[in-house]
Amino acid sequence: MGTKGKVFTLDEVSEHNTPQDCWLVISGKVYDVSKFLEDHPGGDEVLLSATGKDATDDFEDVGHSSSARSMMDDYYVGEIDNSTIPTKTKYTPPKQPHYNQDKTSEFIIKLLQFLVPIAILGLAFGIRLYYTKST
Repeated sequence: MGTKGKVFTLDEVSEHNTPQDCWLVISGKVYDVSKFLEDHPGGDEVLLSATGKDATDDFEDVGHSSSARSMMDDYYVGEIDNSTIPTKTKYTPPKQPHYNQDKTSEFIIKLLQFLVPIAILGLAFGIRLYYTKST
């Protein structure tokens, strides 16, 4: 291919998003995987869904073998201009009230301090009632 070593923008790579013309961005490199779609063990939909974005995380999450990684050289067409890839924003969880373990423990202790004596009194009263009826 005459495009070896060329630098592409993400918009240029995104235009190649059909089964006949499918390009992916993985680890800063651009790959034309059009001829590999039918042979891909995960199916062509997996590759097609990764077009138009940086597919590095998708590729790494699967855990490709070393032979799969070496096959990538056959499909290499160039590099991606990293300034055209949107930066990822870090997830910030919503603010939630702080869970105070000590207050929960205090509540349980106070509840038990109330319920245990009542249970003992009830048991003692039940035993006394049982013995008074049986004699």
